[in-house]
This record gives sequence, structure tokens and C-alpha cells, in this order.
Amino acid sequence: MSKKILSGKVIKDKSDKTVVVMVKRKYSHSFFNKVITSSKKYHAHDESNKYKVGDDVNIIESKPHSKRKKWEVINK
Repeated sequence: MSKKILSGKVIKDKSDKTVVVMVKRKYSHSFFNKVITSSKKYHAHDESNKYKVGDDVNIIESKPHSKRKKWEVINK
């Protein structure tokens, strides 16, 4: 099984070696036929503290680094 790759924007970089990435996705509602935008936040591992707020990044599934961190930032 391949690992999921998501793209989003960094919204928080205060923690050491961690960034919070907001991933937005659009989908069509089956009944109302409207385009719905939903968003979700992911905690991702950033080893070198390279990414700052506002950066567009890709994240990939990885082994758990902590309780909430199960994603890693990869180069975009």
C-alpha cells in the first residue's frame, strides 16, 4: 500500500521540529450539487525547522513521531 501525499499551507510553526499544515479539499455534494470546501489540520515533522507560516508544502504519511505527528514534510 502506498503512502498518502497531501498538499497544503503551513499555518503554525511555533513548535520545535513541528509545523501545522492546513489541507483544503473541494468536493461536490451528492444531493445539493454544490461545491463544498472542507479543511483539516495535520501536525507534520519538520527536522530542520525550514518551513515558515504561509509556505505551500507537501506532506507524506510516516511512522508516528509523537501522539499527533504521523506526517512528514517533503519538498514541494
